[in-house]
Amino acid sequence: MSKMLTLEIAQKFLNRNFLKQLFGGGENLMEYTSMDDAAAQALAQHEGDLGLNGLTSLSDAAAQALAQHKGDLSLDGLTSLSDAAAQALAKHMGGLWLNGLTSLSDAAAQALAQNKRTLVLKGLTSLSDAAAQALAQHEGDLGLSGLTSLSDAAAQALAQHKGGLYLDGLTNLSDAAAQALAKHEGGYLDLRGLTSLSDAAAQALAQHKGWLNLRGAAEVAVNLRKRLPQTAQSVVPSAATGTQLKDSATKPDVVELLGAIITKQEEQLEALRKIRWAIVGFGLAFFLRFVLGPDIKNIFR
Repeated sequence: MSKMLTLEIAQKFLNRNFLKQLFGGGENLMEYTSMDDAAAQALAQHEGDLGLNGLTSLSDAAAQALAQHKGDLSLDGLTSLSDAAAQALAKHMGGLWLNGLTSLSDAAAQALAQNKRTLVLKGLTSLSDAAAQALAQHEGDLGLSGLTSLSDAAAQALAQHKGGLYLDGLTNLSDAAAQALAKHEGGYLDLRGLTSLSDAAAQALAQHKGWLNLRGAAEVAVNLRKRLPQTAQSVVPSAATGTQLKDSATKPDVVELLGAIITKQEEQLEALRKIRWAIVGFGLAFFLRFVLGPDIKNIFR
């Protein structure tokens, strides 16, 4: 059932009191499937993250208005986006979530690449070489977790991306693609979905200079090494574990290399957890002391 998000509804959302803004409540914008341009202009004034995942369509004028919003913007309900709307949203000064898109024109990819923050396109299962080359110009984190295949040319293009790169939907990678992605210098490369990896690919990716997530392939290698004798075949039948690791199932150097990746990642994650909780604790103390402290009684009236 279609529900229109009107200017009146948008104004009610913007006029929520402090507690509802902090803890939720009031108008739920997720339930609206369409929005008039006036509502988009009003919501652009909202300060903070804005979720409009119920929208299934967006006019070019509404996209241009929302581009003025400051904060993360989620439009996961959109399954298509015009080139003009993409050009408008590219100017948005915040993270942009468009996980509902299942296809993206080369022109739209080129436009969205101009966004300077996080860009998430998990709905894409394939990407043309031209689109990959365009998205490689994006400077923030790039989420392409929905991709199930990646050409060597696309891998070579994405290796130029300057930001975190999420390709955890891939289950296999050619040697040429691995060699290309090993040159990625965006800080974080997520390939945790890989379940098949050759010696050449593993050795190439080991040269990656940032944080590399190869957890899926590493776990497969370690498990196969535990199960099989030294004289096992170099290509393990998929019946053994539901996957295979070509040419490296019984070679200690590659197994140790991939196993070391797990250890390194766990150490990094533990350090990040400690930093995260320290930040949360400091933020909460600051909020209680300096925000709620002086007027806490008035806030709950």
